[in-house]
Amino acid sequence: MSATYTNTITQRRKTTKLKQQQQQQQQQSWGSDLREPNERLHFRSRSTNSTKTATPPPTTTTTTTTHTSPSPVCCNGGLTLLNCCVDVNCHLNAPLRGSVSRHSSQTATPTPTPTPKQASPSPTTDRSRSVSRSPSRSRSSYKKHKSIAAAARAAGEEIKITAVTPPFTVSLSIDLFSWTLFLLAFGTRFYKLATPPHIVFDELHYGKYISLYMRNIFFFDQHPPLGKQLIAGLVSLAGYDGNYTFSRIGASYSPQMPIFWFRFLPALCGSLLAPAVYKLLQEAKLSRWASAIGGLLVVLDNSLLTQSRFVLMESMLLLSSTLGIACLLRFQRCRLGSVQWLLSGAGAAVLLGAAGSIKYIGFLALGLAFYLLCRHLWQLLFDARLTNRQLWLHALSRLLIFVGIPLAVYVGVFYAHFLALYKAGPHDSIMTSAFQASLEGGLASITRGQPLAVVHGSQITLRHTHGRTCWLHSHAAVYPVRYPDKRGSSHQQQVTCYSFKDVNNWWLVKRPDKENLVVGNKPDVIRHGDVIQLVHGITSRALNSHDVAAPMTPQCQEVSCYIDYEIKMAGELLWRVEILNRATEGNKWHAIKSEIRLVHESTGAALKFTGRQLPEWGFNQHEVVADREKSQEDTIWNVEEHRYTQTEDHRERERQLMTAEMIPTEKTRLSFWEKLLELQAKMLIQSKTVPSHMYSSMPHEWPLMDKGIAYWVDSESSAQIYLLGNVLIWYSATAALFFYAVLLAFYAIRRRRLCFDISESEWQRFLIAGDTFFVGYLMHYLPYFFVDRTLFLHNYLPAFVFKLLLLCFVIEHVDYLLRLVCTGRGSNIVRGYRLAIMLWLLAVLAIFVKFIPLSYGARKMTTNEVRDLRWKDTWDFVVHKNHALH
Repeated sequence: MSATYTNTITQRRKTTKLKQQQQQQQQQSWGSDLREPNERLHFRSRSTNSTKTATPPPTTTTTTTTHTSPSPVCCNGGLTLLNCCVDVNCHLNAPLRGSVSRHSSQTATPTPTPTPKQASPSPTTDRSRSVSRSPSRSRSSYKKHKSIAAAARAAGEEIKITAVTPPFTVSLSIDLFSWTLFLLAFGTRFYKLATPPHIVFDELHYGKYISLYMRNIFFFDQHPPLGKQLIAGLVSLAGYDGNYTFSRIGASYSPQMPIFWFRFLPALCGSLLAPAVYKLLQEAKLSRWASAIGGLLVVLDNSLLTQSRFVLMESMLLLSSTLGIACLLRFQRCRLGSVQWLLSGAGAAVLLGAAGSIKYIGFLALGLAFYLLCRHLWQLLFDARLTNRQLWLHALSRLLIFVGIPLAVYVGVFYAHFLALYKAGPHDSIMTSAFQASLEGGLASITRGQPLAVVHGSQITLRHTHGRTCWLHSHAAVYPVRYPDKRGSSHQQQVTCYSFKDVNNWWLVKRPDKENLVVGNKPDVIRHGDVIQLVHGITSRALNSHDVAAPMTPQCQEVSCYIDYEIKMAGELLWRVEILNRATEGNKWHAIKSEIRLVHESTGAALKFTGRQLPEWGFNQHEVVADREKSQEDTIWNVEEHRYTQTEDHRERERQLMTAEMIPTEKTRLSFWEKLLELQAKMLIQSKTVPSHMYSSMPHEWPLMDKGIAYWVDSESSAQIYLLGNVLIWYSATAALFFYAVLLAFYAIRRRRLCFDISESEWQRFLIAGDTFFVGYLMHYLPYFFVDRTLFLHNYLPAFVFKLLLLCFVIEHVDYLLRLVCTGRGSNIVRGYRLAIMLWLLAVLAIFVKFIPLSYGARKMTTNEVRDLRWKDTWDFVVHKNHALH
């Protein structure tokens, strides 16, 4: 009997020891947010050596030593009879555990606990020490240990359930918050989606591009084509053939036009944006109610609603960026090489690559991803458990995933673009002659039988190869005797670069020692290094340059066609041909594909297009000079139209030039990479030439929404669609942005002085919000101050989404601060704050409903109703027949 009783006591003590070790590990894991995430190796080794030689501190021995006899002190620090913790794991309650302890001791395997590290002091820990001396210590400790015990029991039950789950079983969980947000957004975005049945704002341009996709006609756009490709694929399934002409904003769609399907994909992406924001906030460790507020604010913002209802790209861009950052945050918490790590990383890379393939602004989200990855790698360097090999794997895998996959997505989108658009169209004149000739029905089909080799007697047009599309041009007008700055000129015939095809673009190629220009049976081919003269086809004057300052670029030489005034200024008419791509095209000068540089033989200067516009005396054409700095793209030219001279008679030759229509002899073949590089260069150059717009705005006007955009107005009433956000959301988010910046500076200074005002876990959440939302906002907003082109309010929407996310964090952080400070009777302040948030949401809803007619444009409005919505004088609403309200 006594032996059995002794064995039972011994078994219970062993079980108690095991349970205490497990409880210590759980408390350390739950309290790890109060410690540094990693410890350096020399700290660990020093603490290990000290434990071998020194006596452990009392705080450690109380949790690790085995109790040889029951102690009258409870695990919460109080006396047994006064303040019992009623914890099932307490050694005083061993008889209450029964079989649960025995079962747990058999299934649980203790793991070695890491060396404890002193947590940073905080107001929470200080207050817990002071409270432990008061009588209320027992109640708080009771609740704390009861919650820990409940969590342990729940974990044990979860392990049991997982163990007995049969194979081939799928568990389905539904997040009601996420689905509710989606349904609310879906209802607002799809309500009367086909209204108005007119072209709204940029539907004019995107609709044209989608129609050209349907007909496989090449077009030029400043942004990548993924969004247009997706809409084109969808409307092709709806039976659209691309024959509708998008003429002007406000024009009515034809009855056969599938308006709903044109606007379906942007509306669907706008509906998915609300649950995507909800998920992103959860990945940033915000609570569910704060995350739900973020999704709800997306639903109730009028600008996001308006931008999602029409054929516009912003909703697809925002969805891709938001989901990409959410997948990235999950990726950084996964174990290297796991399935979830691979899926999250690949998903983030694909989504961020898709964002950049919709609009170039999407690559700013990829830049934010690189910033977050670098910060995470920097933190991993502090982890002594990782070897150098593991660190290299972390770095290289991230480089491969977040560079290789987005690049593959981007290149794949353009591969599909070129594959679909193989016919010539109205936009191909922007491209080089070789690119145009590679299209079906392009330059190659205009004229048949054009000769390839440029010879003595060739009639050519010289096109500026890179940059602005223009041709070498001359006319009978001469340079003025003096310029406005009192400089003199040669008063020779003007030579310019003209942006339109004209008969004065024709030039004749001539050997200096030959006069007969007729091309015989044995053409005299011009090769690399040959010296030639270029004679203007209409005026018969040769291309000339001399040591006279150019009109707009005085540091360069003037280029003219020589007129003999008999004033002892001899013509310098010789030019040397340099073929720059002779490694691929050979030494012979070929039309279309040979890129040449004409070097003035006397001075060594190269014929150059400066891009500067001449005054009225030069008919506002562009300046051509001779520059001694030859290695520039603007000195490269190529022959576009080409024919051989057939007669020596000047009048007949002029008549032939007037009626000539020439281009290459056969369709050229450019590789995919040649087309891609050329198109990318053109997209970057042309993006600077967007004309001004009456509804354009500056970046400093966006945060407070000083100016909106009129998208559409009804010709018969004041019904209109006007891009404006929810005023209360925009102003609150701007205030939250400054509030976060002030708190960040305050916390940083205080922590530098070793004053820890918030817990380590909240500080880490604060930093995550700053890295993701605050830095994301700055990265999407500040670059616009350096953009030299026309900007609109919708350019601010990507930055606005990050500002909205930061607002949600600030709302929750203020709630945390109030709960931290306001205890006891002060808890009413917390309740009052939460009530204020609810009232604020009701005000947001009221403003959303008030301005919703400007988002739908479905209700006819009177003049007074429009005036009531004009809360700021800078909002230029439209009343009736485009009379601005001032």
